[in-house]
Amino acid sequence: MRVVDKSYQEHRVFSEFSKYVEFYKHFSMSAFSFVSMGTKAFGNIDTYMYSSIQGTIKSIEAVLRAGQINDAYALLRKYHDSVVINVYSTLYLHDHFSIENFVVEKINNWLQAKESLPEFRVMSQYIKASPALKPINDILNIDDRYKKLRSRCNDHMHYNFYRHVMLNDSEIHIDNRGEWLDRLSRDVLDLFVLHLGYAFFLNEHYMMSSDHLDALECGMQPEENSQYWVAPYIQEIFDNIITPHRPDITATIKEWTTMQLS
Repeated sequence: MRVVDKSYQEHRVFSEFSKYVEFYKHFSMSAFSFVSMGTKAFGNIDTYMYSSIQGTIKSIEAVLRAGQINDAYALLRKYHDSVVINVYSTLYLHDHFSIENFVVEKINNWLQAKESLPEFRVMSQYIKASPALKPINDILNIDDRYKKLRSRCNDHMHYNFYRHVMLNDSEIHIDNRGEWLDRLSRDVLDLFVLHLGYAFFLNEHYMMSSDHLDALECGMQPEENSQYWVAPYIQEIFDNIITPHRPDITATIKEWTTMQLS
């Protein structure tokens, strides 16, 4: 049963989901050209993390269309988990890969289903304590928005309040469904920005346009400094989503990377 109220079905959150899904689709494909050092994986392990996240956002949209706000928040927690797993695995490889340690066993074993990653809290603490991530951590953790976001997800996941039970029944009349969609919209945006803030800080080359590699593949001399050009779809996501919401994150990435981000 779908919530048929026009104001619900036409809420801005659904058009926002479309933008996130389209972004992760492009991001997944573009990441594939960069090999994940420190594992035995062919290609880039982030490729399928990004496509999986794309699927999670599509799932959130689907259950939200059906009026099940509670289930949408349960999936939002999964999105948060996926972001932390992706950042943790990337950072762990960054910290432990070397010529002497060519295969980072902890991450490679996870890829081979021989070992699980630590629990969410342990991975989060590892990320927050990282000296390499201090500049972006100082910005992302400037307030408690992500702590509160996680708490909201857990409240929905565990039915900590009876009203969360009600929010999963699309046939019940609830006056403030629009307010819940507003809140969910802000939470998804914050997670999207969290993910990209870490991703681009750790892997600035993920912002690179295809011009440099295209020239090399064609046997041509790339234009000078073309390795620092930013892909149009990346610049667009900064211009339209990240910078308007968190200009401090854009400023930090511009300061600490070599990419020519506008």
